[in-house]
Amino acid sequence: MLTNYLKLAWRNLLFHRFYSLINIVGLAVGITFAALIGAYVWTEYQVNTDLRHAPRQYLVQSRWTDANQGMPLTTLAPMGAALRANYPALVANYYRFHGVNATISRGTNHFRESIQIGDSTLLTMFGFDLLHGDPRTALIAPNAIVITADKALKYFGKTDVLNQSLTVETPQAGKREYLVTGVLNALPNNSVSHLLTEVNEVFMSAGSLASFGADFTVWANPYIVTYVELQPGVLPGQLQGPLAQLIRTNTPPETQKNLTAYLTPLTDYYRQSNNGLVAQLIVTLLAVAGFILLMAVVNFVNLSLGSSSTRLREIGVRKALGSLRWQLTVQFLLEALVLTAIATGLSLVLYGLFRPLFIDVVGKAIPPLWGLPWLFFAGLLGLILLVGMLAGGYPALYLSAYSSVDSLKGKLRSVREGSLFRQVLITGQFAVAIVVFVGAVIVSRQIAFFFTSDLGFTKESVLTISSLPRDWSSAGVTRMQAVRAELARLPGVESASLSFEIPNGNVGNSVNVYRPGQDSTGAVGMKSMTTDESFAATYGIKMLTGRYFNPAGMPQDSGGIVLNQTAVRLLGYPTPAAAVDQSVRVYGSPRLFRILGVVADFHVGTLHEAIGPVAVGHTQNLPIYRFFSFRLSPGNPRATIAALERTWRARFPDAPFDYAFMDQTLQRLYQSELQLEQAAYLATGLALFIMLLGVVGLVSLSVARRTKELGVRKVLGASVPNLVSLFLREYVWVILLANALAWPLAYWLLSGWLATYAYHAQLTASPFALVGISLTLLTSMVVALQVAKAALTNPIKALRSE
Repeated sequence: MLTNYLKLAWRNLLFHRFYSLINIVGLAVGITFAALIGAYVWTEYQVNTDLRHAPRQYLVQSRWTDANQGMPLTTLAPMGAALRANYPALVANYYRFHGVNATISRGTNHFRESIQIGDSTLLTMFGFDLLHGDPRTALIAPNAIVITADKALKYFGKTDVLNQSLTVETPQAGKREYLVTGVLNALPNNSVSHLLTEVNEVFMSAGSLASFGADFTVWANPYIVTYVELQPGVLPGQLQGPLAQLIRTNTPPETQKNLTAYLTPLTDYYRQSNNGLVAQLIVTLLAVAGFILLMAVVNFVNLSLGSSSTRLREIGVRKALGSLRWQLTVQFLLEALVLTAIATGLSLVLYGLFRPLFIDVVGKAIPPLWGLPWLFFAGLLGLILLVGMLAGGYPALYLSAYSSVDSLKGKLRSVREGSLFRQVLITGQFAVAIVVFVGAVIVSRQIAFFFTSDLGFTKESVLTISSLPRDWSSAGVTRMQAVRAELARLPGVESASLSFEIPNGNVGNSVNVYRPGQDSTGAVGMKSMTTDESFAATYGIKMLTGRYFNPAGMPQDSGGIVLNQTAVRLLGYPTPAAAVDQSVRVYGSPRLFRILGVVADFHVGTLHEAIGPVAVGHTQNLPIYRFFSFRLSPGNPRATIAALERTWRARFPDAPFDYAFMDQTLQRLYQSELQLEQAAYLATGLALFIMLLGVVGLVSLSVARRTKELGVRKVLGASVPNLVSLFLREYVWVILLANALAWPLAYWLLSGWLATYAYHAQLTASPFALVGISLTLLTSMVVALQVAKAALTNPIKALRSE
């Protein structure tokens, strides 16, 4: 009997192949998109789960009353070791690292690498797998270096390179030789080696800290990343007291007043980082996937409901021949389940085809089908059953109950029976499409706002080099200033600057500044930058009053600093001019500093944050540097870059020439938003495709059911535009109602999203109107083409139709 049911179902699908195709394609596309989103979300939840004892591992973070006094990601340098030493019953292990960039050389090959200098517990605590070496001893020797297999191949051409040497350039001790004591397998995405923007694949022992000007024993250093592993059964709340006690015991009153240390579970940190940006993206994509899948299911159910009433005569004939109601019920349910199963099978094929495209959109690896958990396939099976029951339920339970006489007559209570429910469904479908469409427009406008807003500096035509050989001494700074002057004289270079920071969202140092005679506890926390005298000119930062240090070639005021407009206001000066030549103090320093000038506010971070106070010192007074910045003349940048590289190679033969344009650097700050924009456009395209597919099917079905009516109207003198408007009126009201439902929802959702940015585009009525008009025109065009095709048919054929 089951075989017979399946044969009948297959024949019916072939007989109604047009509607079957629309149903299958629409549902398959919706399931495919939802499956890809589901796979992406699953991979995001797998981050850090491969770490050894991950449920007991935590990142020690800092909450500063004044956000400019430290970084949320880091804590006081000795904190991890002190917790383990003083509270061994609570803390089982710890790991800290200081992140640096340095040039690593092997023979004539020189590369700039991102390096972690940390405790020897790295490999044993997190369980990173070594291809070669002993994890217990690999990071103990002062000159030890551990690299990944990819880095081993990059430098040596093989992976078995234990006890081979690499040369690392350090800012304090010059070039030093390091022995490879371990080679790691490829590291999965995790919040240890992948914590920062640049992935770490090179690890050095804590014995190298002094060579890079760092120290794990100084409580005044708040910039060290620290992880702790709790003893089994210990809850994170049990460490709140010990953390507070260590701060009270080892830090000055100013720090005690402003700092609260807390633990973030390593299993959750990845999704909570950057103000929960990953979590927001996950929730957004899940919501969009749910909307798209819902639209596909609504389409499927709607078309199934619309086409089922055409089978009344079939039901009557089968009843007259002896079929029982339960047999008809099984038949209709089975047909819907077969159709759903075919769509799901097609979606699995589409998953493999579109997975590479989706990987490009989200910028993350998505597993193939065989890499997904069994729950994924259980969910697909559940979806088949749910959609099949929804789509087959109406003919199975309602139409099968009709009497044989009514069924044989093809008699419905009205021509429009069931149309109200179908209109409710399609109205909901339109509303979802409008929300997704409006969302895509707003996301696009906000991203355009990122790149067109006035940042307080000019990012265009600014090229930066980050691979400078580092000699952080007065002589080293003098040497770099001489090279800067030489490069500034090259044709095509308008100005050049040497600095420790650039406005790339990575200005992490801070100072506490207050006026003489004031209580230091009221000091203003400020971002701290170290630049030369050409920095403001190179970046086009506006000088409000005073001067940006002394001109090149002149001695610099050893206590001279430059403040931005916000810093001057927070210090209590009535105007920028009133602050010039005034003295200020920096907490922790006995000397007085003099304000040389005031610059207009400029962004050093993303538009998520409001512009805060900034204090700028000179590289001659604090001999540290990391960047050359060049403003290039309009014309031929390639020739200028080539000239820069030639001079660079001549001056620094052992240093790579790593450069980037500032606008490209800033673009990376908004990578998540750019991925969201691509996903939003993809979702909009799919939503419109599914919606219009449903409209085509429903209009085609409606035209088929009303063929005689069209013929009669045409014979009585109705024109093609009259017939088109007859059908359009049904959809105009649907679109108007959908807009009325969707606009408040879209406004509420998007207002909340935009509120996460300190600076954002205005939410005006134009995107809503644009989407409403576009959707109305698109739908009208689809409906008009379908109806016009039927209306142009010979009315005699229409009147003969059954």
